[in-house]
Amino acid sequence: MKKCAVLIVAAGRGRRFGEGIPKQYQLLHGRMVLRHSLSIFAAHPEISAVKAVIHPDDIDLYNTAAEGLDLLPFAIGGATRQESVCLGLESLKEENPDIVLIHDGARPFISAATISDIIAEIKDGQGAIAAIPVTDTIKQTRKPDEKTIAGSVDRSTLWRAQTPQGFVYSEILAVHEQYRGQEADFTDDASLFEAAGKTVRLVQASETNIKITSAEDLAKANAVTQTPEIRVGQGFDVHAFTEGDGVNLCGVKIPYSQSLLGHSDADVAWHALTDALYGSIAAGDIGLHFPPSEAKWKGAPSEIFLKHAASLITALGGSINNVDITIVCEEPKVTPYRQEMSKKTAEVLGISRDKVSIKGTTSEKLGFTGRKEGIAAFATATISK
Repeated sequence: MKKCAVLIVAAGRGRRFGEGIPKQYQLLHGRMVLRHSLSIFAAHPEISAVKAVIHPDDIDLYNTAAEGLDLLPFAIGGATRQESVCLGLESLKEENPDIVLIHDGARPFISAATISDIIAEIKDGQGAIAAIPVTDTIKQTRKPDEKTIAGSVDRSTLWRAQTPQGFVYSEILAVHEQYRGQEADFTDDASLFEAAGKTVRLVQASETNIKITSAEDLAKANAVTQTPEIRVGQGFDVHAFTEGDGVNLCGVKIPYSQSLLGHSDADVAWHALTDALYGSIAAGDIGLHFPPSEAKWKGAPSEIFLKHAASLITALGGSINNVDITIVCEEPKVTPYRQEMSKKTAEVLGISRDKVSIKGTTSEKLGFTGRKEGIAAFATATISK
């Protein structure tokens, strides 16, 4: 899979909000506008790195917005949006992603599906941007300050550009450096790409992908009643037995004549639950966030994986309603350890024990679990988002 980074541009001062807090740090449904954008990209399974470009006066505000999220260190922006993007792209050189998405920090409602659609369209010499077909009748005047209609414009080929806008990283960096200092000539990153003779594809996005540009926009967004969305995720995992003296299940070491084989600590129950939590927010699976090919995860405690999945849910404004784990094995016996396993799971997730269900069963001596070759686990997680 290509390495995809996201540059979230949040260095503007938001003059339409007056001299107060910039728009990207205003509260929207109890969270800063910028945090909505940061958390959506941080949770997306196809995004490998997220970096924000901010104003030097906003470091404390940004640290509040970014708290708890797995992000690259921020970059300091310039005097114009184009300069800020260029500085942000240059700060990604060490990361060296294959492709990069550039997004406005004041667009808090981008969907995961639109992000995936844009990524799928990016290739050498071709960028892709979120956009909406124009549906209103368009009138034209002869001069910018004139109020008399000079004619109507054919809207059938017109689109309203949004963000994110995605490109091959090396290409958009070269284009930005080529046009450095010519800010007045371009209104977005796609304009520069087009000027360099490259192709840009339109990806139909949603009308909900609005940009907060004024206090009125923010008031309208905050006035929308949000009914919690109930989401369900499921997970499954299996690990084979190997030589050892016990197995890890839900963070509890259970004495046994064998251990479970795995790259990490092989906690099959927490692995299944972690995947269920990722699934509830469509954030991929453990292997995507913690690749077994990376040596640093060898022997790692599965608590790390579980906490990460839970943190993504929290960052998206969600909460865990309940989790349910079924462990399938002939041996060892799970029942004597259920209460301890339930307590440990609740502590890691930061929820009450009455929201954690752990069950043990056998496969009636059928299949690999019946032959005592390993342990399987199923998990379901329900969240409100």
